[in-house]
This record gives sequence, C-alpha cells and structure tokens, in this order.
Amino acid sequence: MPANYGFNATLTAKPGMGSGLVDLLLTGLDAGSPGASEHCVVYLVSRSASDPDVVHVTEGWTSEEDHHRIFAGEAAQAIVARIGGLLAKESEYTDYVPVLGKAAF
Repeated sequence: MPANYGFNATLTAKPGMGSGLVDLLLTGLDAGSPGASEHCVVYLVSRSASDPDVVHVTEGWTSEEDHHRIFAGEAAQAIVARIGGLLAKESEYTDYVPVLGKAAF
C-alpha cells in the first residue's frame, strides 16, 4: 500500500527522559496500536545524534483520513496522554505528501 499522507514530528523530552519517550513511542507498534494498523505504512522512531532527549517520529499513512481516524481511537489516545508528561516543550510537526522512497530494516 502506498503512503499518501505523512508527517515528521520532533519531540523534546525533559532532561534524561529521552529513553522513556522512545520506549513509549515504540509501543505504537504493538498489536492494536496505531503503528500496527494496516493504514500505517511507515512508523520510524529516531533519536538525535547530538541530543539523546530529542526524538523524531516519521509516519506514512494510506490517507490523512485514515491517520485521523486511527489516532482518534483509544490506543492512540492512551499513548498521546502519556507522552505529555515526558515532554519539555511543545512538539513540532511537519506534514507532507510522500513521493517515493525506501525503508528496509
């Protein structure tokens, strides 16, 4: 399935809480979580090379509507609610329309 909608998010954890933020974001790949949805075709969690408390999330979705529908669900909202307590500041988001690329892990 192609990604027709996506975004990058940069999240800055409170000092020393970057690992906890990464662990929480990775639960988004668990069964029943947003990243496990058939509509989520890219879910990549990365850390800044220069600051371990800065975390980047890249997501690709089949459509913007699918993304909003999945994120309105209970599993996604539970993760979002827990993220707030780990953040030092407001997250930064950039949305985009994927053109072409590759991801292999």
